[in-house]
Amino acid sequence: MTENSPLHAQLYAEMVRRIHSGVWQPGDRVPSEKSLVAEFGTSRGPVRQALAALRTEGMIIGGRGAPPRVQRTAPPQSFDTFMSFTEWAGELGLEPGQRVIEASRRPATEEIARELQIAPDAPIVEIIRVRSLDAKPAMLERSLFPYEVGRQLLGADLDGGSIYQTLRHSGVVPVRARHVIDAIAAHPLEVEQLHIPVGSPLLRVRRQAFDEAGTVIETADDRYLPSMATFIVENNAEHRTPFARQAANATPSLYDPESRTPRPTRSPA
Repeated sequence: MTENSPLHAQLYAEMVRRIHSGVWQPGDRVPSEKSLVAEFGTSRGPVRQALAALRTEGMIIGGRGAPPRVQRTAPPQSFDTFMSFTEWAGELGLEPGQRVIEASRRPATEEIARELQIAPDAPIVEIIRVRSLDAKPAMLERSLFPYEVGRQLLGADLDGGSIYQTLRHSGVVPVRARHVIDAIAAHPLEVEQLHIPVGSPLLRVRRQAFDEAGTVIETADDRYLPSMATFIVENNAEHRTPFARQAANATPSLYDPESRTPRPTRSPA
């Protein structure tokens, strides 16, 4: 959000920050329109627009005689801007965390090679991590990189920082990504690492990331707990966002880690 954004959008972003940072706790009464108008030095119109957006997304409930209250909800992630998990958590006022389950080099299968646009059996780097928000498990992240891109990650402290920040320090800058979002039942690794029952529903986001030259630098499979994240895609009639629907039983176009034989997990050296 920038100063050039409409005022109601700036107010909305500030209210979302307050909700997700705990300034406004679930169950709290939302400040009155009058007090918000006085605090932000604006008219009622932008305040009402911001509050209406919060109601639409389920972040506040009430109205029509009942005082609006903050509703417990999963943190939203918008896809209108490409950012890392760490950056996303920071914008929400939440503390990101990560724990490496596996960091390894191995040859690419034909499917992975196709996604990374490299030769079959070429070396790749695979990183599997549990990501958290405020010390609560949020998702299991599987990322695959061509070896020339990912080799510096093998020696990096990935428990203490962002993969994308590490890549940027080495001159690899992701600028664009393609996402495929669907639902999937939890497999044994998610059950073990996210502490959930077998078959629990997860939100899966498969991603291809590209650098400025259009070269694929990553293919990934992130599996979120629905209670910890929701996804927002915003578009309008004037500036249409490219959008595609794909049948649920269609062959996925991004890397599916369940298509290869599972290996025992191991902690990084």
